[in-house]
Amino acid sequence: MTEPEPCLACDVVHGRRTLPAGVLLREGGFALHVLADPSPLRGWLVLTSERHARAWYDLEAGELAALGPLAARIMAAQRAALGAEHVYAFAIGDVLRHFHLHLVPRYAGTPERLRGRRCFEGTADDALPEEEVARAARAVAEAMRR
Repeated sequence: MTEPEPCLACDVVHGRRTLPAGVLLREGGFALHVLADPSPLRGWLVLTSERHARAWYDLEAGELAALGPLAARIMAAQRAALGAEHVYAFAIGDVLRHFHLHLVPRYAGTPERLRGRRCFEGTADDALPEEEVARAARAVAEAMRR
Protein backbone atom coordinates (compact mmCIF):
# COMPACT_ATOMS: atom_id res chain seq x y z
CA MET A 1 0.00 0.00 0.00
CA THR A 2 1.36 3.43 -0.91
CA GLU A 3 1.28 6.47 1.30
CA PRO A 4 -1.04 9.28 0.15
CA GLU A 5 0.71 12.25 -1.40
CA PRO A 6 1.47 15.06 1.03
CA CYS A 7 -1.16 17.81 1.01
CA LEU A 8 -0.14 21.32 2.06
CA ALA A 9 -3.73 22.26 2.89
CA CYS A 10 -4.23 19.18 5.09
CA ASP A 11 -0.94 20.00 6.84
CA VAL A 12 -2.11 23.57 7.51
CA VAL A 13 -5.60 22.74 8.79
CA HIS A 14 -4.32 19.88 10.96
CA GLY A 15 -1.47 21.91 12.49
CA ARG A 16 1.43 20.07 10.85
CA ARG A 17 2.48 23.30 9.12
CA THR A 18 2.22 26.63 10.89
CA LEU A 19 1.70 29.95 9.18
CA PRO A 20 1.97 33.52 10.46
CA ALA A 21 -1.02 34.18 12.77
CA GLY A 22 -1.94 30.47 12.70
CA VAL A 23 -5.49 29.36 11.94
CA LEU A 24 -7.64 32.44 12.49
CA LEU A 25 -11.05 30.79 12.46
CA ARG A 26 -12.66 27.36 12.17
CA GLU A 27 -16.28 27.34 11.11
CA GLY A 28 -18.65 25.37 8.90
CA GLY A 29 -15.99 22.81 7.99
CA PHE A 30 -13.45 25.44 6.94
CA ALA A 31 -10.26 26.93 8.38
CA LEU A 32 -9.16 30.50 7.67
CA HIS A 33 -5.46 31.30 7.41
CA VAL A 34 -2.95 33.49 5.58
CA LEU A 35 -1.49 32.56 2.23
CA ALA A 36 1.10 29.78 2.66
CA ASP A 37 3.43 31.50 0.19
CA PRO A 38 4.97 34.95 0.60
CA SER A 39 2.17 37.48 0.17
CA PRO A 40 2.37 40.65 -1.90
CA LEU A 41 -0.89 42.00 -0.45
CA ARG A 42 -1.84 42.75 3.14
CA GLY A 43 -4.80 40.68 4.30
CA TRP A 44 -4.66 37.93 1.63
CA LEU A 45 -6.49 35.10 3.37
CA VAL A 46 -7.36 31.55 2.38
CA LEU A 47 -10.48 29.65 3.42
CA THR A 48 -9.63 25.94 3.26
CA SER A 49 -11.88 22.92 3.76
CA GLU A 50 -10.92 21.06 6.93
CA ARG A 51 -11.83 17.80 5.24
CA HIS A 52 -9.75 16.78 2.23
CA ALA A 53 -12.00 17.62 -0.72
CA ARG A 54 -10.65 18.22 -4.22
CA ALA A 55 -12.90 21.09 -5.31
CA TRP A 56 -16.33 22.72 -4.98
CA TYR A 57 -17.95 19.60 -6.44
CA ASP A 58 -16.56 17.45 -3.59
CA LEU A 59 -17.88 19.64 -0.78
CA GLU A 60 -20.83 18.28 1.20
CA ALA A 61 -24.17 20.10 1.32
CA GLY A 62 -23.49 21.57 4.77
CA GLU A 63 -20.08 22.85 3.72
CA LEU A 64 -21.54 24.41 0.60
CA ALA A 65 -24.28 26.09 2.64
CA ALA A 66 -21.71 27.52 5.06
CA LEU A 67 -19.21 28.64 2.43
CA GLY A 68 -20.99 31.62 0.87
CA PRO A 69 -22.09 33.35 4.07
CA LEU A 70 -18.71 32.70 5.71
CA ALA A 71 -16.76 34.06 2.73
CA ALA A 72 -19.00 37.15 2.67
CA ARG A 73 -18.35 37.80 6.39
CA ILE A 74 -14.60 37.48 5.89
CA MET A 75 -14.67 39.82 2.91
CA ALA A 76 -16.68 42.39 4.88
CA ALA A 77 -14.13 42.14 7.72
CA GLN A 78 -11.24 42.62 5.25
CA ARG A 79 -12.88 45.77 3.98
CA ALA A 80 -13.72 47.10 7.46
CA ALA A 81 -10.46 46.23 9.24
CA LEU A 82 -8.01 46.90 6.42
CA GLY A 83 -9.72 49.52 4.30
CA ALA A 84 -9.83 47.32 1.21
CA GLU A 85 -11.87 48.75 -1.66
CA HIS A 86 -12.75 45.32 -3.00
CA VAL A 87 -11.99 41.65 -2.28
CA TYR A 88 -11.39 39.10 -5.02
CA ALA A 89 -12.37 35.44 -4.54
CA PHE A 90 -10.46 32.75 -6.43
CA ALA A 91 -10.86 28.97 -6.27
CA ILE A 92 -8.62 27.59 -8.99
CA GLY A 93 -7.33 24.25 -7.73
CA ASP A 94 -4.77 23.50 -10.45
CA VAL A 95 -1.73 23.42 -8.17
CA LEU A 96 -3.10 22.48 -4.75
CA ARG A 97 -5.72 19.77 -5.14
CA HIS A 98 -7.58 20.54 -1.90
CA PHE A 99 -10.47 23.01 -1.85
CA HIS A 100 -9.35 26.50 -0.86
CA LEU A 101 -10.79 29.90 -1.61
CA HIS A 102 -8.36 32.81 -1.89
CA LEU A 103 -9.84 36.05 -0.51
CA VAL A 104 -7.57 38.78 -1.81
CA PRO A 105 -8.08 42.44 -0.86
CA ARG A 106 -7.52 45.23 -3.35
CA TYR A 107 -6.63 48.68 -2.08
CA ALA A 108 -6.62 52.09 -3.72
CA GLY A 109 -2.83 51.85 -3.87
CA THR A 110 -2.63 48.29 -5.19
CA PRO A 111 -0.47 48.44 -8.31
CA GLU A 112 -2.25 47.52 -11.54
CA ARG A 113 0.18 44.63 -12.01
CA LEU A 114 -1.16 42.99 -8.79
CA ARG A 115 -4.88 43.55 -9.43
CA GLY A 116 -7.28 40.75 -10.24
CA ARG A 117 -5.75 37.39 -11.11
CA ARG A 118 -2.37 39.10 -11.52
CA CYS A 119 -2.05 39.07 -7.71
CA PHE A 120 -0.67 35.54 -8.17
CA GLU A 121 2.21 37.00 -10.21
CA GLY A 122 3.82 38.92 -7.35
CA THR A 123 7.60 38.61 -7.15
CA ALA A 124 9.94 38.08 -4.22
CA ASP A 125 10.43 41.86 -4.17
CA ASP A 126 6.66 42.26 -3.58
CA ALA A 127 6.58 39.93 -0.56
CA LEU A 128 5.50 41.59 2.67
CA PRO A 129 7.25 40.88 5.98
CA GLU A 130 5.63 37.98 7.87
CA GLU A 131 4.78 40.22 10.83
CA GLU A 132 2.83 42.59 8.57
CA VAL A 133 0.98 39.61 7.06
CA ALA A 134 0.17 38.28 10.55
CA ARG A 135 -0.90 41.71 11.87
CA ALA A 136 -3.36 42.20 9.00
CA ALA A 137 -4.74 38.67 9.45
CA ARG A 138 -5.29 39.22 13.18
CA ALA A 139 -7.05 42.53 12.44
CA VAL A 140 -9.49 40.73 10.13
CA ALA A 141 -10.08 37.98 12.71
CA GLU A 142 -10.75 40.61 15.37
CA ALA A 143 -13.20 42.45 13.10
CA MET A 144 -15.08 39.18 12.59
CA ARG A 145 -15.51 38.75 16.36
CA ARG A 146 -17.22 42.15 16.70
